[in-house]
Amino acid sequence: MGGSQQDLTEKLLWISLSSIPGIGTQTFCQLLKAFGTPEQIYSASLKQLRQVVNESIVHAITQGANSELNASTLQWLNQDNNHLITLADEEYPKALLEIADPPPFLYAKGNLALLNQPSIAIVGSRNATVQGEKNAQAFAAELCSYNLCVVSGLALGIDAAAHRGALSAQGATIAVVGTGLDIVYPAKHRALAHEIAQHGLIISEFNLGVPSIPQNFPKRNRIISGLSLGCLVVEANLQSGSQITARLATEQGREVFAIPGSIHSPMSKGCHQLIKQGAKLVDAVQDIVEELHLHTAGTSHPVHTLKTDDALFNENSSAHLILSKLGYDPMRLENLVSSTGLTVSEVSSMLMVLELEGKVASLTGGHFQKIM
Repeated sequence: MGGSQQDLTEKLLWISLSSIPGIGTQTFCQLLKAFGTPEQIYSASLKQLRQVVNESIVHAITQGANSELNASTLQWLNQDNNHLITLADEEYPKALLEIADPPPFLYAKGNLALLNQPSIAIVGSRNATVQGEKNAQAFAAELCSYNLCVVSGLALGIDAAAHRGALSAQGATIAVVGTGLDIVYPAKHRALAHEIAQHGLIISEFNLGVPSIPQNFPKRNRIISGLSLGCLVVEANLQSGSQITARLATEQGREVFAIPGSIHSPMSKGCHQLIKQGAKLVDAVQDIVEELHLHTAGTSHPVHTLKTDDALFNENSSAHLILSKLGYDPMRLENLVSSTGLTVSEVSSMLMVLELEGKVASLTGGHFQKIM
């Protein structure tokens, strides 16, 4: 375990105290304010404790530290690249000290220096469109060229695309998760989590063994936004967790950015609502760069690319005709047949080619959409 100036025994007391039922972030911080350190909390008298917390918590504190939890945590901390960062540590992210309810400690796996690097949160729908994932990946890659660390939540869809975009640009990325760090959720992101741990950082405020439960994720979201200068929402429906992250970012005094989309897409409605509420409309990385007053960048990567110079896509080809009629809103096969004048067979076969070329996405309900 690296980066700690505290005795390991005292470190483990932070974990033990947090495992007591009834001690959430707010109560933990009240105890720290009253007594100073977990060691002093455990040493306090009954009378002193009763002035701060209720009787059930007083009783639990007087029973002493949770030795079983301490043993499993110690075993985890003895593994390479694993850390426990508390409010008392220099490595604790300064940005989180600015929010109303900073986590008392963070489990971390990877490069601790990223905790205090300027960051941008990129979040969005788990059920993202192909275009949404491409946007998230492209924005993440280019934002890394401005020495920003990309922060997201390791979820399916936009989160994963943002992490992959940062990694593809050899940039920095932090995954903030809603489980203990001995659990990978979703399980299909095990390889991605391993890559982030190797080249970036994974963090959690939850103790080892804590599973994926719904109430964990809003808590996780406040850390995603709290670590960041601003929060970019790529795609979101009206009831998504990304809306929560954006609201938390606003409450924390962070900038909120949103990428607009089709008025017909449910995945755009959340972003459109955020824009109506004051989020900055973004259609290029430069919009974020200007708002955050970023001046230095490395090599700039174009966000949108579409090759049109090979024979398959010349002006007289059926592929070019289909792409020109398709546009960026989803369209049904029969409407494409009608608007192009081609046969069903011709349109179907060419759509398959375009999908393999990465220029068209097949959506649910028999719809197709052009990808930038």
